[in-house]
Formats: sequence, structure tokens, C-alpha cells
Amino acid sequence: MSRVSLAQTADRATGVKSSIAALNLQGVKGKQVLIKPNFNTADPAPGSTHNDTLLAIVDELWSRGAAGITVGERSYPPTRQVMEQKGILPLLAERDVRVLDFDTLSETDWVPQHPAESHWKNGFRIARPILEAEYLVSTGCLKTHQFGGVITLSLKLHVGVVPTTRNGFDYMSELHSSPRQQELIAEINAPFAPDLVIMDGIDAFVDGGPATGRRAAGNAIWATTDRVAADAVGVALLKNLGSNPAIMDTPIFQQRQIKRAAELGLGVSSPNEVELVAADEDSECLYQQIAEVLRRE
Repeated sequence: MSRVSLAQTADRATGVKSSIAALNLQGVKGKQVLIKPNFNTADPAPGSTHNDTLLAIVDELWSRGAAGITVGERSYPPTRQVMEQKGILPLLAERDVRVLDFDTLSETDWVPQHPAESHWKNGFRIARPILEAEYLVSTGCLKTHQFGGVITLSLKLHVGVVPTTRNGFDYMSELHSSPRQQELIAEINAPFAPDLVIMDGIDAFVDGGPATGRRAAGNAIWATTDRVAADAVGVALLKNLGSNPAIMDTPIFQQRQIKRAAELGLGVSSPNEVELVAADEDSECLYQQIAEVLRRE
């Protein structure tokens, strides 16, 4: 069983705090924390992680005794440019947060991975800071993906830990041109495991995505230690809001990203293994709705 705490709120700071508290989270104190946000582009949330969400996570981690905090990312346009456009750099500096631009990593800091039975032709690479993080926090958004991924939640978030190109090979071209894109996304996640996943669904794309799309008010923040459970709840939220046929007509654990991740043992393998809890009394209504979606699956 994997616990997922769900907060119903339109306030990001409140949602982050209450969802983490409901997990009874341990282990942050004294750790060097690396946060991986969704900064693929600088588009407004849910096109990218909302600044308020990231700052609320930072504040919560400091309050729980983190020894240091770094935000690390590899974006689609140049990473530094995306962070500057979002206006996040001075806000992180005010909170004594280090910024790690994965674009600046050396060749040796993109570590080759050659897992057995991978759908990647010649394997892939992972940013060394992700593999060696003492405490890894991932934070994504609630949205669909119109370019073959179907969903872009916590599993898809980690495409940003793989380089665009390295040593003359274009990893992103292979990913986005592959008919097995969803399986490739899941397989990126196998070499590492976040200690905490926090998802922002206050705003959602129920169609389109990942940068722009048809918007809906999800009014949800959820937290867990299990990427598969995080994405299962994310798809349940999209179903509850009303999404495109690829979401509405496919059982949650038949979504190929989720199915492949479960096959790899990265998290839960069925809705029965998701222990959904309301983060607080104000979240009971949404909790009941999402629990019912999961039961129907």
C-alpha cells in the first residue's frame, strides 16, 4: 500500500503544508535536498510549476530541518532562460536555495544507463545529481500531453533528468518519435526514486498540454512517496474533471506510462494498493470523489 494525501484547496501554500503533514513525513532533517520541478518551459501553471508551489515546498522543507536545498532542472529552452522568465531566481536566492542548471553538467555527470529489456535503443543517461541526491523531491503539475505522452504527471516530469543531446546523440528526438514513448518515459524513472512527490492540480489541463491546453480548476494538491500512485491519483482527478477520450476511455492502470512503471516495480500495481487519505476536513468532498473514481477502476 502507498499513501497519497489529497488536499482540496485553491491556496498552494496551504495545500503543500497540509498534504505533507498528512503523510507523517520523516527523514528530511539534516539532509541535503534536491528539488526537481516542472520547468520544461516558462508557461504559466500548469504549463510549469507555479512559483508559489515551489516556494511553499522550500519553506516546508526548511521548517522540517533540511540541511540545504537545491533546485535542479533541465528545460526545453535553455534552463537558465526559463528560470529567468519565471522570475524564480531571486525568490530562491532570498530563501538561500542553490540552483543547479543541468545544462552546465559535464559529460561525466550524465551517467549512462543500460537497463535490461528497455525500449530505449541504446539506453539513456541520467543527471548524476539525481542519482546521488541525499533526499530527492519531485513536484509536477496536473495535465494531459498532446504529443504522444497522453499524461504528464510525476513520471513524465523526470524526462528533465535526461539530457536533450549528449555525445552526438539526440535523446529527446528518440523519445518523441518513438511509438513506445510512454514506455520510455516510465523507464527513465527506474534508476532512482524520489523521497517525496508533491503534485499541484489547483490548475489543470484536461486536454492539450504540456505547455498550453484546455484549462480546468482542479483545486487539488496531493503528496506521496510513490510515483505510480501519484500518477494514478492524477489520472483519477482528470477523469473527475472530464478530460479527453485517451483519459476517459482508458482504465487508469492501463495507461501505458503507469502500466510500464508498475511492471518495473516503481510503485503500486492496482487501485487497491493506493491508500488515499484526505489531508484535512476541508478535503473530504474531493477525497470521496477521487476515492470513488479509483474504486470504479
